[in-house]
Formats: sequence, C-alpha cells, structure tokens
Amino acid sequence: MNAVEVSGLTKRYGGRAVVDNVALTIEEGRIVGFLGPNGSGKTTTIRMICGLLTPDEGSGCVLGRDLVDEAADIRREVGYMTQKFSFYEDLSIEENLQFVARLYDLRPVKTHVEHVLDELGLTARRRDLAGTLSGGWKQRLALAACVMHRPRLLLLDEPTAGVDPEARREFWDHIHALAAGGVTVLVSTHYMDEAARCHRISYILNGRLLTQGTPAGIIADSGLVAADLMGEGLEPVAEVLKETPGIAQATVFGDQLHLVGRDAESLQSAARAAAEHHDLTLRPATPSIEDVFIDLVERDRPAQ
Repeated sequence: MNAVEVSGLTKRYGGRAVVDNVALTIEEGRIVGFLGPNGSGKTTTIRMICGLLTPDEGSGCVLGRDLVDEAADIRREVGYMTQKFSFYEDLSIEENLQFVARLYDLRPVKTHVEHVLDELGLTARRRDLAGTLSGGWKQRLALAACVMHRPRLLLLDEPTAGVDPEARREFWDHIHALAAGGVTVLVSTHYMDEAARCHRISYILNGRLLTQGTPAGIIADSGLVAADLMGEGLEPVAEVLKETPGIAQATVFGDQLHLVGRDAESLQSAARAAAEHHDLTLRPATPSIEDVFIDLVERDRPAQ
C-alpha cells in the first residue's frame, strides 16, 4: 500500500511555478530522500503533501485521505519537522514536549512525554532549556515532538543541516528504526551520504521532478562512467581535463582526481594520457549519487 500517491502537484507564486507537475508515490514503511538545490521546490512540495498548502493544481491521496478535501485529517496523522528550530527556547525539553502533547490532545500528557523522552534518549537532559542545546540535541527534541503522537508519515525538511557527523548518524539510526516499525519517511537533504541511506530518491530541480528510483538504480540509469587519478599536483591537471572531450566532471579530493563522463572509451583514453604525462596512478571507479545530480544540474542548465 502507498502512503503517498500524488500527481500533477503545482504551486505558483506571482505567476511562476515553484512546483511544476510533480508526481510522487511512496510505499508505506519506506524512506524516500528528497534532493535538490535551495529554491528547487522541496519545501513547498512537502507542505502541500502534509496539508499546510493547497496546490493550485494536482490531486492524490496521503495516508488514504484526499490531498485537498481532507487536508485537516492528513495534518493530524503527519509529523512535520521544519528547517528552522521552532520551539520555545526559554522552556525546557520536557516543558516543550508537554506543550506539544497538549496541542495533540494526548492523554495522559505525562505518560506520552515520559515515553518519548526515553525513546529519543532525552531523559537525562529533560530539564535543560531548549535555547542552551547544541544542534544535535535540538534535532532530537524536534524529532521527539514530531513522533510523540505516533504519526504514520514523517516529513523532515533538511533535518540535519548544521549537525555534527555523530549526531547525524544517530538521527538516521532513529529514522530507520521508525521505518522498520511501519512509519513512512520523506526527508529532504543536501548530504549525499544521507541520500544513499534512503530506500528511494527523488530529485527536484526548478520545481520539476527530474528522476526518482533507488540509489543504485539512479546511478545505473545515468549512463555515467568514472575513473580516478591518484597522485600529487592534481589541481592543474583537473583544469586541463575539464576542457578535454569525454570528461564531464574533474574534481579533486585530496590526492584523488575523480573523473566522470558518458563515453567509457573517451574517458579512459583521456585519463590514461594524463596518468602517463603527469606520473599519476589510474584506478577504476564508479559514479556516485553526487556525480549523477551534478550531471542533472549541468544538463538542465540553459545553453549560454
């Protein structure tokens, strides 16, 4: 069964379509990564799915309810974590959660708060003021507030921005545990390693959905090939290779020069010539999710 099944979603502001004919299908209990640059339409799409915005065009069902006619019912069964931390900073973790519990009319309040404090590892810091928390602990508080009413669908908008790697990993462990329990998750992110942890990925650019599928499937369908050159003094080599036929991307990562193209023979020929001329080691490589999305952006860019 699908938790989200919408099509033709369109939202315009000032005559410009910020979301343009987007279709999304998300199976229950799956984690879908929603990727795209700033201003691509991710947040607007998420707000339409959770019933906070009414689409100008489009239709569908979320959690078995009509996207437009039953938006209020959808909101009661969704947990939405916004980009901006939106809790009372002069209240403690526990007091913020008590407030949220009363908003959802959860009874008894104490039982629900105690349970979510324990579930998210917040019990020991329950009396800490929200305004004194680090990014990772604020993130835990926000997630606790989102899941306390046991939503069937979680919509997370850039939830790990500005959070350290350890906190990000712990957050994703929580997300996978929730999905294993049947919760469906749509999460927007800029981090490619997070995209790889999703069951499926949808990529939006300029309001249009460009591609969707499993991470491995998207890479396989991209038609991209890759190779790596290892050694020193790679920056000038990269600048030359960027202008070489058959090389679409040439990116330096420390002592590694990652090359991406569409024609395997042309890429290998250029890479071998560079390796011999600059005394570098040529190694086989595979394209990454990041390579695919950079390629999508470049191909969508209007010709100059």
